[in-house]
Amino acid sequence: MHADARPVVIGGIPVTPLTKAQWCDKLLADWQERSREAGLPKVLTTVNGQVMSLFARDSAYRNALLAADGVAADGMSVVYASAKYAKSPLPERVATTDWFHDAAAMAQEHGLSFYIIGASPDINLQAVAEIRRRYPRLIIAGHRDGYFDDSEIPQIARDVEAAGTDVLWLGIGNPRQLLVAFKLKPLLSRVTWVRTCGGLLDHLSGTHKRAPALLQRHGLEWAWRVVLEPRRLFWRYLTTNIHAMYRMRAHTQRPDTSGSH
Repeated sequence: MHADARPVVIGGIPVTPLTKAQWCDKLLADWQERSREAGLPKVLTTVNGQVMSLFARDSAYRNALLAADGVAADGMSVVYASAKYAKSPLPERVATTDWFHDAAAMAQEHGLSFYIIGASPDINLQAVAEIRRRYPRLIIAGHRDGYFDDSEIPQIARDVEAAGTDVLWLGIGNPRQLLVAFKLKPLLSRVTWVRTCGGLLDHLSGTHKRAPALLQRHGLEWAWRVVLEPRRLFWRYLTTNIHAMYRMRAHTQRPDTSGSH
């Protein structure tokens, strides 16, 4: 599939059918186009079981997700659902915790700059230190924690713009991160992408450990997280997973033929 491939509708959500490598190609192409022509940034996000359930329950979040310029398949369950129910299956899972490294390697090769927002001040610092260790030539335009209210958004936008940011990574959890991304969008004239990234910084900092590869391949990373944080996550995953499974079966369609979203 090419970068202009039409979305596959899974659970009512238009999911962009790109591989990890194709997402990198898309980012690079958008950045190169931005260097020639000014405009507002694109907002990119992801879908997993939690997002699938939230999409059905929260109208503001649903409208924001439908307005996004691309949606990557973060959850293995979404890929499975596309293979079982959709006419055109998604090519692979594009988990943010994995794809960030593809994007960082490409960015340091071509000179794109990242601005990292999310997590607590300490975790943010630890994550940025780890990014710099792994990708010493990557330009980190700036970073800050994810604890702010909406009144600070204009100043954050000014800081991001002044830093010469190409990609703004926004990891403040759903649904807020996507809603904030769209509040930032009209205030950013130099940024190429605003990319939501959930708990990415917790993983980069080492605060949260990834599930074993076998569990990841079989779509059971959520179970690993429940084992690590049962009090916080057991009920959430029990309810959202069941709801998401229903949504993926009842509201998955063949690829949208009305045009790119």
